[in-house]
Amino acid sequence: MADMGAFREAVTDWAAGGPGGPARELAARLSVRTVVLLEGPSDAEAVGALAARRGRDLAAEGVCVLPMGGAMNAGRFARLLGPAGLGLRLTGLCDEREHRYYARGWERAGAAQQGIFVCAADLEDELIRALGVPRVEELVRAEGDLRPLQTFLRQPAQQGRTAQQQFRRFFGTKKGRKIRYGRVLVEALAPDAVPAPLDGLFACL
Repeated sequence: MADMGAFREAVTDWAAGGPGGPARELAARLSVRTVVLLEGPSDAEAVGALAARRGRDLAAEGVCVLPMGGAMNAGRFARLLGPAGLGLRLTGLCDEREHRYYARGWERAGAAQQGIFVCAADLEDELIRALGVPRVEELVRAEGDLRPLQTFLRQPAQQGRTAQQQFRRFFGTKKGRKIRYGRVLVEALAPDAVPAPLDGLFACL
């Protein structure tokens, strides 16, 4: 039986120059109504973690969470999936510096832009601020990453940076770490401490 993962793969193949037929067929079969365009897999992990915490099955609701492999791909995916393509409702979460790619993509796709939710720096930054540095350090310790963190903090490049900036950089220094902490940080949030961009995204789904 087809699932949302198959639809994501079909759309990604279509965006890379493949045929659009499989994506169209799966969109109809799965009753896809909304797509959440994200920059990468760590954002998708965070969205999935919050959905689980809130007891929501996004796939069953017809919502496809789709990491695009970079914000510069927003225009291509918006064109294929939005009003001019599959006719799906577009939503997305992006970094402030990448907002222009989303806005331009939505505009060219003829989509309403109220579905774009912007993080001040990036989602990790939002989550670290929501949790506070001491709590983030506790989570790093619990994940067994305290020693790598201490080694990282001794690097000359990290001197003079704020603790928040250091944690953001640390999460991106090893393959898979940023994805893992996308889930860990969200799972540690108090229910009333979800960052506004992430909370706003869920409110519109």
